[in-house]
Amino acid sequence: MGVRVKLKIVSRSGKEVITSALANSGFEAETSQLLIPRSLARELDLWPPPPDAHLVEVGTAGGPVRNYLIPKTLDVYVLAGDRTVGPIKCDAMISLIEYEVLISDVLIEELGVVLLAPKTGLWRFKDEDRVRVSEAPQYWF
Repeated sequence: MGVRVKLKIVSRSGKEVITSALANSGFEAETSQLLIPRSLARELDLWPPPPDAHLVEVGTAGGPVRNYLIPKTLDVYVLAGDRTVGPIKCDAMISLIEYEVLISDVLIEELGVVLLAPKTGLWRFKDEDRVRVSEAPQYWF
């Protein structure tokens, strides 16, 4: 199942989207990054890529892929029903092949999300004892 949380994503143009996102601890990054599918990038006015986007090659389980990286372009919030955490400023990583929003290890930690049971989708915020249930997946085709 995986742990998915509901995010509010706000781009620098002011466009706002609410979506579920997979907290992917295997998405290792050096900065806070949110991988977004191209169709979601379009919704956020980030496609076609702006002039400050960089084409980068990243390693994946399926081999190397090229994505566009736009530094510090998104404000991300976790919406958890009874509380909101954020904003956290992060990089947008635009994928041409992925259909789900993925949260990097750095961004997971900065949002205060603690993965308790990844198979069953249980998580909590680092400053609480309440166990929370994963959101349903949302795909951006």
